[in-house]
Amino acid sequence: MTSRHTALVAEELHLRPESVAAAAELFAEGCTIPFVARYRKEATGSLDEVALLAIRDRLAQLEELDKRREAILKSLEERELLTEELRRNLEEAPTLARLEDLYLPFRPKRRTRATIAKEKGLEPLAALLWQQCGTDPAAAAKEYVDPEKGVENADDALDGACDIMAEWVSEDGTARASLRQLFAAKAMLSSKVKKGKEEEGAKFRDYFAWNEPAAKAPSHRVLALFRGEREGFLSLSLLPPEEEALTLLERLFVKTTGPDGAEVRAAVADGYTRLLAPSMETELRNALKRNADAEAVTVFARNVREVLLAPPLGRKVVLAVDPGLRTGCKLVVLSPEGKLLETAVMYPHTGKESAKEALRLVRDLAARHNVEAVAVGNGTAGRETEAFLRAAELPGNPLVVMVNESGASIYSASDVAREEFPDQDVTVRGAVSIGRRLQDPLAELVKIDPKSIGVGQYQHDVDQKLLRQALDDVVTSCVNSVGVDLNTASKELLSYVSGLGPQLAANIVTFRNEHGPFRSRKELRKVPRLGPKAFEQAAGFLRIRDGENPLDASAVHPDSYDIVEEMARDLACDVADLLAEETLRRRIDPARYIRKGVGLPTLADILAELAKPGRDPRKSFEVVRFAPGVTTLEDLVPGMILQGVVSNVTAFGAFVDVGVHQDGLVHVSRMADRFVANPSELVSPGQRVRVAVEGVDLQRRRISLTMKGIPQHEPEDASGESA
Repeated sequence: MTSRHTALVAEELHLRPESVAAAAELFAEGCTIPFVARYRKEATGSLDEVALLAIRDRLAQLEELDKRREAILKSLEERELLTEELRRNLEEAPTLARLEDLYLPFRPKRRTRATIAKEKGLEPLAALLWQQCGTDPAAAAKEYVDPEKGVENADDALDGACDIMAEWVSEDGTARASLRQLFAAKAMLSSKVKKGKEEEGAKFRDYFAWNEPAAKAPSHRVLALFRGEREGFLSLSLLPPEEEALTLLERLFVKTTGPDGAEVRAAVADGYTRLLAPSMETELRNALKRNADAEAVTVFARNVREVLLAPPLGRKVVLAVDPGLRTGCKLVVLSPEGKLLETAVMYPHTGKESAKEALRLVRDLAARHNVEAVAVGNGTAGRETEAFLRAAELPGNPLVVMVNESGASIYSASDVAREEFPDQDVTVRGAVSIGRRLQDPLAELVKIDPKSIGVGQYQHDVDQKLLRQALDDVVTSCVNSVGVDLNTASKELLSYVSGLGPQLAANIVTFRNEHGPFRSRKELRKVPRLGPKAFEQAAGFLRIRDGENPLDASAVHPDSYDIVEEMARDLACDVADLLAEETLRRRIDPARYIRKGVGLPTLADILAELAKPGRDPRKSFEVVRFAPGVTTLEDLVPGMILQGVVSNVTAFGAFVDVGVHQDGLVHVSRMADRFVANPSELVSPGQRVRVAVEGVDLQRRRISLTMKGIPQHEPEDASGESA
């Protein structure tokens, strides 16, 4: 990585060059972002994960630019087309667009109208006219008439010369740069319905005659329009006013009003409409798509983070229910560690007798296993099943909680589920997933593709490589910020721990199964193929409860244990005393323990960990109760105020689950009594909100909700009162 790159990235991101250089060096050594952010603060100047991600991604872009630059230089050298001036311009090109503009005249290309004209010997005529020195085009063209070459008359010669000049116009770097700016600033994004597709493409009705400045088009609309075009219902165009484009080009190339100037003017018009406009339109399309993808991926990643970091219920015995009507409700009992203890099926919705039997069954399960909470999937019959269980007066009065089951069916049919429960059917696996999501959403949701969690926006339309990277970054960040119990974590969860990956995670689980629980972090070194580098990266994020060393349950890295032990010796106590007694910790002067590679930022983290070892950054668990008696769309009445849970946040608003099996939309314009630019400013997935029903479209199964004028912090009575 060149110093030029680190300096450029530092300037672009407004960071210290030495911090960027340190981060780049750590990345090159194989360090992960969570590790660098947590344990290398002195090197980077305490850069957080957001800054480190930005550095990594920008450096990767510059590396790709350099690879393309090298390929272009090599191609030009091999064809003996590289001049010193061209080399200098290519080496200084700051963007891929500029690089490609410089290369365009030399790019090997298929035969074009211009190359055919050159083969006919018409390039000298084009050059003569291009000079615009008062040449008579008709007279000059007669000299190039040659039937054997396919030039039958002067008009043929002038047409060929025009083709050559049009290509010169289209390949001129200044012209392309100027037009690129014009397209970016003034192109109109227009769409119309394709003939005969009005009925079939009704879902795109809003865009049958759409027109707006491309520069102002929001990402969700860009993706919707592109989808409509891809599915064959819409025709799109992205063009600025043609007069402005032609005026811009004529100023660059037309020097005279004489006959030869008229030929150049005609070539400019042809070069724009036939070559430049399509090229610039494609560039703008790609730019709009990239920007829309980036925004959609950002929204999706933000939502996934909130879902993964949803408050866990914790280690409690859970009765999980996958609801159903005629097919019954699948029941599973899970231990506090998430192990499957028992399965059953009840039929509370198929008649009085079966309901009585269901009541007897569920009470028996709750009593025998000392059930502390009941997790009910929010799918079909979820609200009805929740009401049945709330009225069941279960022994121990356990919590009854509705759980979002998005993706549970994906998990239940996955290789991960089959490996974990080879002797159980998909309904049991799905119920287990629902229960575990209540116990620890993060530990369970890492087992499925984040795209299946149900909080995306056009996630199947965006660049899948970009999406995978962003979601992988989010999952990795969440897992490492929370920390992982080394003795209970699945290999799927362990695989996201800094420095591990799928193979080492599998090796850890195998070692654990063969040798029993880990008693200390040091034992990790015995795991096959887990070398010093992996240990350094992973150890601080792995927790061991009740281990040999109390620091193994904290985020203090093993490399810093000696510092904590020195603190304890200086206070004439042991490490356990430091963890237990705040008065001892207050006597510690961090400045005394500064050493090479360990400064005040790391020491502050150590002291924070001593105060709350292995603290979980997630919020405390809260139960959400939907309005009783409101279980279907038909139960909703405009003006009704309800408690709900935000299920998804998009660029245009938030979807809220109010307990009727169909999420309602709070448009961004209805989220507050003030202007809201970004819905994420106010809400996030999993957040409890109070909303009012504005409208219900039973035919299209759409619910319009509002948060305007609805206090969000008042005591909730959840009764569905009218506004």
